[in-house]
Amino acid sequence: MKVVIISASPRKNANTQIMMKHALEYAKTKNADTHFINLSEGLLECYRGPEEEYNEYTKKAAADLTDADVWLIGTPIYNSFFSSALKNLFEYVNYKKTEGKVAGIAIMAAGNIGFIDVQTLVTQLLSYFRVIANPKAVFLTTEDVADNAVSTDGAKQRLNELVDETLELASKIQS
Repeated sequence: MKVVIISASPRKNANTQIMMKHALEYAKTKNADTHFINLSEGLLECYRGPEEEYNEYTKKAAADLTDADVWLIGTPIYNSFFSSALKNLFEYVNYKKTEGKVAGIAIMAAGNIGFIDVQTLVTQLLSYFRVIANPKAVFLTTEDVADNAVSTDGAKQRLNELVDETLELASKIQS
């Protein structure tokens, strides 16, 4: 099974990136074919249309996403919405090639507000791509991050469960 983990924050030192790197390290212990798309690296180009030529990083990110069986998506909440960097990444994906994939969602926010709204928006985006969303999203706040790591045991456990349950759901669907 191919797994892609997406950190959808464009910020260089993003808490979302820290959250998703935890998910990445845990997912690698469960599945060797796991890749990381880190949108804070600034290498993914802005989508300009299907006829344009894009850099190698952009092509690889789009191919990794299209080829993966499982997506684990981490996004911050910006202005009551998921990040525009995530929306830009999905511009490269052909919805005709994603049906039946499975995704898990992790959302990072400064406080306990807006989680359900953003979960709904990401789930709607996944629905357009015919991707099955794990209904149990993970919601973390900046209080769950310290010293460049996920710092609370509860947050670590919830992220690990997201990985486990999303992989389990994907294996059941692919059977």
